[in-house]
Amino acid sequence: MRDSKVDEYCSKLESNEQELVEYLREFVLKIDSEIHEHIKWNSPSFFYAGEMEAFDAKEYKRDLLVLNLHRGKFLMVFPTGAKIADTVLKGKNYPDGRKIVTVENLEELKKIESNLNAGILDWISQIN
Repeated sequence: MRDSKVDEYCSKLESNEQELVEYLREFVLKIDSEIHEHIKWNSPSFFYAGEMEAFDAKEYKRDLLVLNLHRGKFLMVFPTGAKIADTVLKGKNYPDGRKIVTVENLEELKKIESNLNAGILDWISQIN
């Protein structure tokens, strides 16, 4: 589900950044109807809105993906992404459980689409 605050955030981006963020928004939101978006940590973020067992909020189990634009690079931060197998979605894994996938432009994003789709579906399958 699209969020007007994310629309507002995107309207302030440079055109190449806006194009990439809009493309990713459409792509991620089509994967599953239970994926929604909002602004979290001052960035567009995606979360799972479906039913889940109770959990400690500090585990970030509901948070799927946070987008960060940093020094000309586009970082897709999966707060609990280390549980996604590297064979499905390659990225840098961190000890705190994050996985970060970096792309520099829309063409690079399109090249990893199928892996990104598989990684998100893998993440959803591990809920609860």
